Amino acid sequence: MMIALIADIHGNLPALRAVLDDIDRSAARQIVFLGDVAGYYPQLDECVDLLRARAITGVRGNHDTYILENIPCPRSDSANRCLDHQRARLRPQTLQWLGTLALSATVAGVSMVHAGWHDPLDEYLIPTDDYFRALPGRAFASAHTHVQYVWQGASTVYCNPGSVGQPRDGNPDAAYALWDGEAFHLRRVPYPIDQTETAMKQAGFSDYFYRNLRAGSRIGGRIDTQPIEPSG
Repeated sequence: MMIALIADIHGNLPALRAVLDDIDRSAARQIVFLGDVAGYYPQLDECVDLLRARAITGVRGNHDTYILENIPCPRSDSANRCLDHQRARLRPQTLQWLGTLALSATVAGVSMVHAGWHDPLDEYLIPTDDYFRALPGRAFASAHTHVQYVWQGASTVYCNPGSVGQPRDGNPDAAYALWDGEAFHLRRVPYPIDQTETAMKQAGFSDYFYRNLRAGSRIGGRIDTQPIEPSG
């Protein structure tokens, strides 16, 4: 059975819609979420409504946890500005849904967490044979870095599907991945970035918080490759 892996949506509803439309045109029969629907862009409730309507579930991310536990991001003022905006407008059913997300899952033979298997919420994983040798299974997937890639080890394969809502690898197109039971396949989808820009303007944010979307970078303009250093 082919499944789709989506992650790091971060309140970017136009990007999520574009990815789901692309998945609907694929052979995927299930969609699994690898965390972080919360953070950064203003349409958290709407994104969760869409995930709930399609019965998509998965694992919890660090930004989801910041919202759920009402705690700040420890390293990014920009991220906290966006989280505060979301908290002030959060619907109870959104919070309830975030509370249903587990820290880990295994679907179709793929072991999944948001970040890493040593720290499911906030590890910046660099895959190696030694890292995965101690873990059960052959196929692994996590997100968190917003950088899309597949790593092939001696006996294991790892995928980061990239970010739906805030790619940081120099490509502004929304990212996700497919798993066909044997291999991961990386996908990119253009989406109407101007709609997300308009939503941010209407929410009262300056372009500092969203001009990175057209560059495929972090807020502030940095483009990431492997290995990844911690950020918001």
